Amino acid sequence: MDFLSHLVEKRICEAFERGDFDDLPGAGQPLLLDDDRDVPAELRVPYRILKNAGCVPPELDLRRQIATLERLLDLAQQDDPEHRRAHAKLSFLRLRLSESRQRSALRFDPAYETALLDRLR
Repeated sequence: MDFLSHLVEKRICEAFERGDFDDLPGAGQPLLLDDDRDVPAELRVPYRILKNAGCVPPELDLRRQIATLERLLDLAQQDDPEHRRAHAKLSFLRLRLSESRQRSALRFDPAYETALLDRLR
């Protein structure tokens, strides 16, 4: 164990003995962990950090915006000018989502990648 790991472990033990961890929210309850079995082990920690920081992939952000607009449109009056604008924005967001899927399909298609690499060689 290197010096820094030893120091961290020592400080955690001291805090535990002082009772600093006794009244934490959720104490004694199971942890709610995301199912990240499909994420490669070397990417789990960075993905978790980004998620906890509120950073999400652009596609997920578009999906969130679409879902929010769909809920708002369900509640809005059809003859309201805001309804038309929200509907136009919803169409635009759906188009962007569709385009991002097509771009990613081209970028990650193994046959396309193999052909491209062969061509570049």
